[in-house]
Amino acid sequence: MAHYAFINENNVVVEVIVGKDEGDMGIDWETHYGEFCGLQCKRTSYNTLGNVHTTGGIPFRKNYAGIGFTYDPIKDAFIPPKPFDSWTLNSDSCLWEPPIAYPEDNNVYTWNENTLSWDRLNT
Repeated sequence: MAHYAFINENNVVVEVIVGKDEGDMGIDWETHYGEFCGLQCKRTSYNTLGNVHTTGGIPFRKNYAGIGFTYDPIKDAFIPPKPFDSWTLNSDSCLWEPPIAYPEDNNVYTWNENTLSWDRLNT
Protein backbone atom coordinates (compact mmCIF):
# COMPACT_ATOMS: atom_id res chain seq x y z
CA MET A 1 0.00 0.00 0.00
CA ALA A 2 1.34 3.43 -0.97
CA HIS A 3 0.19 6.98 -0.33
CA TYR A 4 -0.27 9.66 -2.97
CA ALA A 5 -0.63 13.43 -2.72
CA PHE A 6 -2.70 15.48 -5.16
CA ILE A 7 -1.17 18.88 -5.85
CA ASN A 8 -2.96 21.93 -7.26
CA GLU A 9 -1.62 24.53 -9.72
CA ASN A 10 0.05 26.42 -6.82
CA ASN A 11 1.96 23.28 -5.72
CA VAL A 12 -0.22 22.94 -2.61
CA VAL A 13 -1.36 19.48 -1.47
CA VAL A 14 -5.15 19.31 -1.56
CA GLU A 15 -5.67 15.60 -0.85
CA VAL A 16 -3.72 12.50 0.22
CA ILE A 17 -4.96 9.00 -0.58
CA VAL A 18 -3.96 5.39 -0.05
CA GLY A 19 -3.35 3.67 -3.37
CA LYS A 20 -1.54 0.89 -5.16
CA ASP A 21 2.18 0.25 -4.70
CA GLU A 22 4.45 1.69 -7.38
CA GLY A 23 4.89 -0.76 -10.22
CA ASP A 24 1.91 -2.86 -9.09
CA MET A 25 0.32 -4.31 -12.24
CA GLY A 26 2.99 -2.53 -14.31
CA ILE A 27 1.20 0.82 -13.97
CA ASP A 28 2.73 4.20 -13.13
CA TRP A 29 0.26 5.06 -10.38
CA GLU A 30 1.37 8.69 -10.01
CA THR A 31 0.43 9.26 -13.64
CA HIS A 32 -2.72 7.15 -13.42
CA TYR A 33 -4.13 8.87 -10.33
CA GLY A 34 -3.07 12.30 -11.59
CA GLU A 35 -4.86 11.84 -14.92
CA PHE A 36 -7.92 10.41 -13.19
CA CYS A 37 -8.26 13.45 -10.90
CA GLY A 38 -6.88 16.09 -13.25
CA LEU A 39 -4.20 17.12 -10.75
CA GLN A 40 -0.49 16.51 -10.39
CA CYS A 41 0.05 13.43 -8.24
CA LYS A 42 3.17 12.48 -6.29
CA ARG A 43 3.80 9.46 -4.10
CA THR A 44 4.56 10.24 -0.46
CA SER A 45 6.06 8.06 2.25
CA TYR A 46 4.16 7.65 5.51
CA ASN A 47 7.46 6.72 7.17
CA THR A 48 9.45 9.82 6.16
CA LEU A 49 9.84 12.85 8.43
CA GLY A 50 12.57 15.47 8.24
CA ASN A 51 14.39 13.53 5.51
CA VAL A 52 14.69 10.50 7.82
CA HIS A 53 12.90 7.20 7.28
CA THR A 54 11.45 6.30 10.69
CA THR A 55 11.96 2.55 10.21
CA GLY A 56 15.49 2.79 8.82
CA GLY A 57 14.62 2.75 5.13
CA ILE A 58 15.45 5.33 2.51
CA PRO A 59 13.71 8.70 3.10
CA PHE A 60 11.36 9.80 0.33
CA ARG A 61 10.48 13.40 -0.60
CA LYS A 62 11.71 14.72 2.77
CA ASN A 63 8.32 14.53 4.58
CA TYR A 64 5.01 12.70 4.43
CA ALA A 65 2.61 15.03 2.64
CA GLY A 66 -0.39 16.55 4.34
CA ILE A 67 -3.19 18.80 3.15
CA GLY A 68 -1.82 22.34 2.97
CA PHE A 69 1.80 21.24 2.47
CA THR A 70 3.71 22.67 -0.47
CA TYR A 71 5.43 20.46 -3.01
CA ASP A 72 8.81 21.86 -4.09
CA PRO A 73 9.63 20.32 -7.49
CA ILE A 74 13.26 21.47 -7.40
CA LYS A 75 13.90 19.78 -4.03
CA ASP A 76 11.37 17.03 -4.82
CA ALA A 77 10.09 17.60 -1.30
CA PHE A 78 6.91 18.13 0.68
CA ILE A 79 7.15 21.13 3.01
CA PRO A 80 4.65 21.73 5.83
CA PRO A 81 3.01 25.15 6.23
CA LYS A 82 5.20 27.75 7.93
CA PRO A 83 4.03 27.94 11.56
CA PHE A 84 5.46 31.39 12.40
CA ASP A 85 7.02 34.25 10.42
CA SER A 86 10.27 34.06 12.40
CA TRP A 87 10.91 30.40 11.65
CA THR A 88 13.26 29.37 8.82
CA LEU A 89 13.27 26.37 6.54
CA ASN A 90 15.96 23.75 7.09
CA SER A 91 16.97 22.92 3.51
CA ASP A 92 18.00 19.35 4.40
CA SER A 93 14.95 18.28 6.43
CA CYS A 94 12.47 20.67 4.77
CA LEU A 95 11.04 21.37 8.23
CA TRP A 96 10.61 24.79 9.82
CA GLU A 97 12.92 25.68 12.69
CA PRO A 98 12.52 28.36 15.36
CA PRO A 99 15.22 31.01 15.83
CA ILE A 100 15.80 29.57 19.34
CA ALA A 101 15.93 25.84 19.97
CA TYR A 102 13.19 24.20 22.04
CA PRO A 103 14.34 23.90 25.70
CA GLU A 104 15.42 20.42 26.74
CA ASP A 105 14.41 20.41 30.39
CA ASN A 106 11.34 18.11 30.37
CA ASN A 107 8.90 21.06 30.64
CA VAL A 108 6.28 21.88 28.03
CA TYR A 109 6.61 25.11 26.05
CA THR A 110 4.74 27.03 23.40
CA TRP A 111 6.30 29.44 20.91
CA ASN A 112 5.65 33.16 21.50
CA GLU A 113 6.04 35.01 18.22
CA ASN A 114 5.77 38.41 19.91
CA THR A 115 8.81 37.86 22.12
CA LEU A 116 10.54 35.31 19.85
CA SER A 117 10.91 32.96 22.77
CA TRP A 118 9.52 29.78 24.29
CA ASP A 119 6.91 30.28 27.03
CA ARG A 120 6.70 27.53 29.64
CA LEU A 121 3.21 26.12 30.10
CA ASN A 122 1.95 25.49 33.59
CA THR A 123 1.11 21.82 33.73
